[in-house]
Amino acid sequence: MENNDRIIKFLSHEGRVSVTCINSTYLVEEARKVHDLSPTATATLGRVLTIIGVMGVDLKQMQDKITIKINGEGPIGNIIATSNCFPKVKAYVSNPHVELPLKENGKINVGGAVGTNGYLTVIKDIGLKEPYVGMVPLVSGEIAEDFTSYFASSEQKPTVVALGVLVDKNGVRSSGGYFISPMPDAKEEDIKAIEDAIKNTKPISKMLEEGMSLIEIAKTVTNDEDVKVIEENIIPVYECDCSKERFERGLISLGKKELKEIIAQDEKAEIICQFCNKKYNFSKEKLKEILEKI
Repeated sequence: MENNDRIIKFLSHEGRVSVTCINSTYLVEEARKVHDLSPTATATLGRVLTIIGVMGVDLKQMQDKITIKINGEGPIGNIIATSNCFPKVKAYVSNPHVELPLKENGKINVGGAVGTNGYLTVIKDIGLKEPYVGMVPLVSGEIAEDFTSYFASSEQKPTVVALGVLVDKNGVRSSGGYFISPMPDAKEEDIKAIEDAIKNTKPISKMLEEGMSLIEIAKTVTNDEDVKVIEENIIPVYECDCSKERFERGLISLGKKELKEIIAQDEKAEIICQFCNKKYNFSKEKLKEILEKI
């Protein structure tokens, strides 16, 4: 699969409306392969990866990080995703093989997989004493509607959020999203034009599958032929930053007592990264070395 993933930011309606469009097809396919995701899990995690990639771009510093946590007590379990400012993203779900029957309209039942008895939490670690934490109850578990609620209540930013993943037994056919936020000086006719456009617009995944470019999609969903590109050539990638040193620090944090028990009972430790499934092995001798550091 050719990597055509991009994030492009636009201004429409003479600068009164902010628009961001993303093609995340390659990114989501990478995640599907890493985690051996079922179609339902692919559609679910793909939507989360798509939006965290866009939110990651708004981080200012290299060390800044954003984390999304979702648990609606549905069969997919916990959903965790993180991104930095590049954006390099990673994610996992508790149950990567969950599969549900299609909804009556033929679409994948993401809301049924996620559930609605829980919360969407966004954590931004941006160098302050304490991370910013925003939390909202899940609205539908369909992800886009839940983030619309999050932006309105936690960031006081009315935003149209559209996310879509088209997947079949062979993998991801298309994945992407668009995000539209009126500026304070937006006119009523701007809002009306966008509302009318969205009502008659195909799903984002369908537009991407048909080969529409992100600028064509931006023009379509805003009903504005004169959208201006303000930032482009942003490429989201699936990349895990795990390392043996990081997991060694995790073993140290367990404390002497628990580490001694691992050495006595198991004589070794194998740790598997949840984000990329890479295995890290620590021998009895290495565990003893780590113990001496505590």
